[in-house]
Amino acid sequence: MKSVFLVDDSPTILASLSAILSRAGVPVEKAGTGEEALSAFKAGKTPLRMIVTDYHMPGMNGVELVREARRIPALRFVPILLLTTESEQARRDEARQAGATGWLVKPVDAGKFLSVLNQVAPA
Repeated sequence: MKSVFLVDDSPTILASLSAILSRAGVPVEKAGTGEEALSAFKAGKTPLRMIVTDYHMPGMNGVELVREARRIPALRFVPILLLTTESEQARRDEARQAGATGWLVKPVDAGKFLSVLNQVAPA
């Protein structure tokens, strides 16, 4: 079964989203930084169902991570969602231009999160 890869510098957000997915039987991989995630993506050990990344992170932000992830052939068509408190259209446009599939605004309701997962990346 393909994993969902979560990237966020907040351990609380990682734990919360991971718990939602785990309860739903979805395998999860996690990284606390964009650089850590990119390293894991390049290693390509497990196929990914979807990537969910925070927008604001120290070092590499979510948009930069999306841009770099899209350069990896195995991730070219993997859905990537940005998770953030931002709701500005300009930020959304920037994310889409980088290759993001969609946008989730924090805090994310568990039911909505799973619904979006099943809609964007059906099992």
